Amino acid sequence: MTDLSKGEIEDIKEVFDLFDFWDGRDGLVDAFKVGEFLRCCGINPTNETVAKNGGTKKMGEKQYKFEELLPIYQAAAQIKDSGTFADFMEAFKTFDREGQGLISAAEVRHVLTALGERLSDDDVDLIVKFTGIEEDLDGNVKYEDFIKRVMKGPDQK
Repeated sequence: MTDLSKGEIEDIKEVFDLFDFWDGRDGLVDAFKVGEFLRCCGINPTNETVAKNGGTKKMGEKQYKFEELLPIYQAAAQIKDSGTFADFMEAFKTFDREGQGLISAAEVRHVLTALGERLSDDDVDLIVKFTGIEEDLDGNVKYEDFIKRVMKGPDQK
């Protein structure tokens, strides 16, 4: 059994029901969507964490019942593998040639799509949209503001 509270289980069940609805109401969620499922539950796992906890690279390889996703949720929730604010600042400073707290928007996109755990162009577009970061007249962004907004996560309204 899990150590999750009744409220947590109800919240996870609500997300499960949405995914089940989108997948045809068969009482199962495809393992390919484990990462999306966990993110909708408020966890931000890396792709490596998703793979280690039952995610698959293709649709149709495996399906999970609600009860099978609870331990996956619990395992992923316990992993704290994201960097700190200082880690991200240090990484972006590498691209700040003039030491003014600015990095070109093109370099931000390059870092997010080509280094570390690579994001897709669509993912980067969403991040830029939701952070509301705007380029200055020279095409630069203040990376400290960008990092703070990304780490804050989406506004919970």
